[in-house]
Amino acid sequence: MYFLVNSPTSDQLQNNTVPSSPSLASLKLSSSHGGSLPASLSNGNLAGTPPTIDYNTSRFFEFVEQNKSLINDLIRQDSNLLTGSLSVLAKVPKFLDFDNKRTYFRAYFNSKKERVGTIRLKVRRNHIFEDSYNQLRMRSPEELKGKLNIQFSGEEGLDAGGLLREWYLVLSREMFNPNYALFKTSASDNVTFQPNPESYINPDHLSYFKFIGRIIGKALYDGMMLDAFFTRSFYKHMLGLTINVNDMEAIDPTYHKNLLWILDNDITNVLDLTFSTEIDIFDSTKVIELKPGGANIPVTEDNKLEYVRLVASVRMTNSIKDQINSFLEGFHELIPKSLIGIFTEMELELLISGLPEIDIDDLRANTEYNGYTADSPQIIWFWNTVSNFSNEEKASLLQFVTGTSKVPLDGFKSLGGMGGLQKFQIHRLRGSPTRLPTAHTCFNQIDIPEYESQDQLKKFLKLAITESNEGFGFI
Repeated sequence: MYFLVNSPTSDQLQNNTVPSSPSLASLKLSSSHGGSLPASLSNGNLAGTPPTIDYNTSRFFEFVEQNKSLINDLIRQDSNLLTGSLSVLAKVPKFLDFDNKRTYFRAYFNSKKERVGTIRLKVRRNHIFEDSYNQLRMRSPEELKGKLNIQFSGEEGLDAGGLLREWYLVLSREMFNPNYALFKTSASDNVTFQPNPESYINPDHLSYFKFIGRIIGKALYDGMMLDAFFTRSFYKHMLGLTINVNDMEAIDPTYHKNLLWILDNDITNVLDLTFSTEIDIFDSTKVIELKPGGANIPVTEDNKLEYVRLVASVRMTNSIKDQINSFLEGFHELIPKSLIGIFTEMELELLISGLPEIDIDDLRANTEYNGYTADSPQIIWFWNTVSNFSNEEKASLLQFVTGTSKVPLDGFKSLGGMGGLQKFQIHRLRGSPTRLPTAHTCFNQIDIPEYESQDQLKKFLKLAITESNEGFGFI
């Protein structure tokens, strides 16, 4: 498959004072794999460009990376570029800002909304989950692409859009009703959710998970927001991304800490481990081999990195594999895998739940410091920087430090952590001032090195919060 890429004109490039680029008008991307780009490009990794990518194409992506802001501004001015001359960038979403991805995503569904009819739902407010489930579960995917018309039993009012929005919000909250046993809260924050490994106590749990997948897919299809926040690992499951040790912190903070200890210490003659692990499935313990013959393969200092990768993935997947598969079955009835794949797991949260209104003054008033004071230059620079962040950057900062963009209803004085109420924390990170900030989401904590200027802090903070999904400092 070939993609023709046209560059901005030479006048446009000169007017924007950007470096000269290769001749983009004649660029072609060729692939022998059904039009998909090599993984190195899809991940934005130019260093690993394979030899099948020609020189001009490689230069094009180098140019895009160097001029990412300009190109995203051009796309904002004309969103049709992503379905026209710059459509190849949808195959390399790392270069696209979230708002441009969202516009592209919405445009896809707006172009396909050939409404097949209207589904009228009459639901009891205090039985909204069961009533909606019973009336929608037998509908075909094509029927679900039609318009929904909502009526709450015993309440007057015509649905001109407001009742539909309310239905989505109330239903999304009811998904997490503990009486259904479908989800459990994250151990690290008590506000994000993941599938409950013991949901099998509800005999209809897999059918319910498929229904929930459909509802979240339908909300995205309709451009509606949900009051639903999940763990990072569950968002990754939705996107088909690889789970890593970072994601374990929200599931089991103690086990996560043990895995980090293995990575940070020499385990020779210290631990007696093999490439296997025990997980609880259906009220019993089962030994899972992490690789063929794993029970007989010892974990050593040389192979411990592979062990940690595999054991983290298995422990976060195998015990809820059926729930994930049922959810994805319903989700992909409305949302194509290739389309949702343009987002990162952090962006997917914002797509599903919307951009929050984050009051930086309230956050600052409910922040504690360790190693710094409120008058330290680095702290003054930090607040100067985040006060000028865009809404998306503020949300990314909150995700980076707390694990979610969800803002407490009562403000940041009610911010929760692993042990209950836990204020936003800024700690001094001693050592090189060229290190990236790091975060500990269980404690709502960001560690900031002793940067030497506000510009340096701004540069590294932005890099950390925008690239955190790449696993800086982890495997």
